[in-house]
Amino acid sequence: MPEREHIHFITGRLAEFSLRAVLADLAPRADFDYSIEVLGITVAALMTPEWIARKLGQQSPPVPLETTRVMVPGYCHGSLAAIEQLVGRPVERGPKDLRDLPTHFGRARLAAQNYGEHDIEIVAEINHAPRLELAEILTQAERLQRDGADVIDVGCDPGQTWTGVADVVRALKDCGHRVSIDSLNPAEIAPAVRAGAELVFSVNSSNRDAAVDWGVEVIAVPDVPTGLVGLDETIEFLATHNVRLRIDPILEPIGFGFAASLGRYLQVRESYPDAEMLMGIGNLTELTDVDSAGVNVMLLGFCAEIGIRSVLTTQVINWARSCVKECDLARRLVHYSRQHRALPKHVEPRLVMLRDARLLEHGDANLDRLSHEIKDHNYRLFAEGGLLHIITAGLHLKGDDPFTLFTQLQQANRQNLDPSHSFYLGYELAKAVTALTLGKHYRQDQALDWGFLTRPESTAGHNSRVSPGSTTAATPDDDAETRS
Repeated sequence: MPEREHIHFITGRLAEFSLRAVLADLAPRADFDYSIEVLGITVAALMTPEWIARKLGQQSPPVPLETTRVMVPGYCHGSLAAIEQLVGRPVERGPKDLRDLPTHFGRARLAAQNYGEHDIEIVAEINHAPRLELAEILTQAERLQRDGADVIDVGCDPGQTWTGVADVVRALKDCGHRVSIDSLNPAEIAPAVRAGAELVFSVNSSNRDAAVDWGVEVIAVPDVPTGLVGLDETIEFLATHNVRLRIDPILEPIGFGFAASLGRYLQVRESYPDAEMLMGIGNLTELTDVDSAGVNVMLLGFCAEIGIRSVLTTQVINWARSCVKECDLARRLVHYSRQHRALPKHVEPRLVMLRDARLLEHGDANLDRLSHEIKDHNYRLFAEGGLLHIITAGLHLKGDDPFTLFTQLQQANRQNLDPSHSFYLGYELAKAVTALTLGKHYRQDQALDWGFLTRPESTAGHNSRVSPGSTTAATPDDDAETRS
């Protein structure tokens, strides 16, 4: 055996860049040499041992002569005997996530390098601002900025001229906000920019002549949102008159030209490779029956790949009420993925809200054994395998209906079901049912994980809600090995 180990790593094209980055840091710390074999497949998880052996067998030698062992991806299922027989060295599976390679070798897991950086600006619109009191506008602006908005957009109502726009822009500037104005009406735009607005939504052939006098950056849009009519002419006019601009070809809703509108963004990027661009994403988040977080990640991923460095978002309809925060997290995730050529997976858990990334289950046999091993009368609650479980000394009740389970618990003649304790069990069972319904991990006395929307729970009052002499619910520290 050589004094220094040499490990030959097998991977696919998609993971190559990330694997090289991880090994460059890990190998010196774990004291081994390495080589990397990138086989002709995009996703390493699709490899089988037989396929790997066939590919390696087409070259001589199948692995470098200095190799002491071979490591294949963790998702490579099946017997590794065919590879071992071919290469004549031990072959093992690595972790399923290559970022876990350091822990596989007894070292600390690598943190996502430079995570949190981003290069997409968020413009957050306050819709129908003329209908709102100034105090409400300022409150909304503060909340939007706290959630990640870089610019507060004052949305005007078409068909009328808002005489109070300058006062609102001035008040927002006094509070430290960067401000844009959303209007095609020069009679609204001019006083807004004089009051401090730095960006104008939007400019086309109808108002581009006036834009020459505003002295601020503008968003150039087509004359008709379903195509690019007039856009080139507006861009040329603004450029000729030294008006700074960003281009927005206009995103259309699903069913009304969504795919074609994405194509127009690609077309504009090809025609204007160095131009600043913006995408207004509300036509999807506000106008589609779906939670907005996933939509925002997909759209910002598109923006990151073609160099769109600003988005306009709204959060009017209830399912899109946290769009700004979602965009703030999404822009960090897609920036990391693009910069490091790494999958945007297991990096930003705060965007995984509806379902948990993984479920941990004890198994019915272990839960049943627990009921025979514990001696106290505290109640342990579990939710797994589609069932609710209530466990205490000598008792294991399970089922999918919390009302039926509680009736069975009453019939068991337990002595600690006073009103306060019953309320506590009902509250926990309601959480457990929610976890089963959505595919979330339930932990007794702990909040369900809703990503960045999680509201921490306090268990401090549990004991005080149980009458003297009765048995309280177990705290998170009790029986941690069985309830974690």
